[in-house]
Order: sequence, then structure tokens, then C-alpha cells
Amino acid sequence: MLKKRIIPCLDIKDGKTVKGINFENIIDAGDPVELAKRYVAEGADELVFLDITASVEKRKTLVNLVARIAQEINIPFTVGGGINSIDDVSAVIKAGADKVSINTSAVNRPELISEIAQQYGNQCVVVAIDTKFIDGEWIVFIHGGRTGTELRAVDWAKKAEQLGAGEILLTSMNHDGTKSGFALDITNEIASAVNIPVIASGGAGEKVHFKEVFEKTKASAALAASIFHFETIPIPELKQYLKTNNIAVR
Repeated sequence: MLKKRIIPCLDIKDGKTVKGINFENIIDAGDPVELAKRYVAEGADELVFLDITASVEKRKTLVNLVARIAQEINIPFTVGGGINSIDDVSAVIKAGADKVSINTSAVNRPELISEIAQQYGNQCVVVAIDTKFIDGEWIVFIHGGRTGTELRAVDWAKKAEQLGAGEILLTSMNHDGTKSGFALDITNEIASAVNIPVIASGGAGEKVHFKEVFEKTKASAALAASIFHFETIPIPELKQYLKTNNIAVR
């Protein structure tokens, strides 16, 4: 069985790490380069960098900041936000990213998934799905959670896989920042519907939440932000807890 991964996420706004609740009420969470270095030292398996306002502000991701972080870390590094073309992908890969995360641009032009997969390999393409439970359906949102679409999350995840996505980063907007636990139902539904790894995101607040998401869903990894940034749960402590509960982690 593949070992589960623990992934801290740097949500970046104006060059700083920030954190919100349900994608709103954003607060400052520290220097991204310093946080990245700390996560490597603590044993994080990967690092995700999301420039959360790039798509809304219709600008490219912060390539210089990506390069500064990449110089300090030696774990797989995924970068997202404002990536709309192969040129954008090339720029962040040159800056040191191992994978790119696309959301708005993938929904607007799904063939971008295939283009990146063909040029850089499926393992390079992470399709991020921000989803919200509305009227009994999990609906896909774009533009940093500001714009609803007509896509159902499960259908979109399947299509993304068909187009060449190597991984799904699934964030429940209903759970994001609430510290009430991951969205187990939709996480398991999507992880069961696709044959690529699914990263669960949104809602981690206690160690038991990680245990639940790994025991009750087929998620391959769990991502969190504020609980790691503010050292509510240190990564070494979390990994030890999971091992004690017979969950194989890296």
C-alpha cells in the first residue's frame, strides 16, 4: 500500500502567506520562505504554493517568490495560481516547481490539462477542484472560490483524469478553515471514481481528522495550512500519531 502524504499549503497573497475561513476573512500567516524551510525540517512530504488572487487579478503567479522558495527546499513542490498556458508552466518549472496546479484555467480551457501532460508528463499536472455543497450537489467553483460553474465535482474529476491530470487537489469550500474535519463524503466519492491520487484539503483542525480522512476515504494525501503555520499541530507529532494508529505515512 502506498504511504500517505502530509502536505502543508502556502496560500500566497501580495507575497505573504495568508489564511482564511471558507475562502474569506484573510489573515497574515508569516513569511513563505521561512515557513517552507521549517516544513522541510519538520518532515513534510511535499509543499503546495497557491497564489490565491492571481486568477482574479488576471496576472501571472509570483515566479521570483517561487524561485526563492525552491532554492530552500528539497521536497516535491507544486505551484498554482494564474497558470494559463504552457509558457506559464515553463516559467514556474524553470523557477523550481516540480508540478503545477491549475483550476480556473483548466475549467475555462480543459485542453490545457492535455497540453501540460504531453509536454511535462501526467505527474506534473495537478487539477485543483474547489467545490461547494449547494442544493444537494457538490459544484465546482473557480476564481479562488468566487465564481460558481455548472460542473459537478465528480464529473469534472473524471474528465480531468481522462485529459491527463496526474493528481486531484480537492478542497471543500464548506470546510475550508473551519477546523471541523475534512469533507469525507465527497473526498471518498472522488477518490473512488478516479485512478489517480486525490489530495484532501479543507477542514483539518485536529490530528484525528487526518486519521479519519485516511481511514474513511481513499485519499492519498492530506493538505492543511493554518494548523501547520501556527504550529497548532507540528508535522512530526502528526506523523507519529498516524503511525501509532496503524496508518502508513512517509
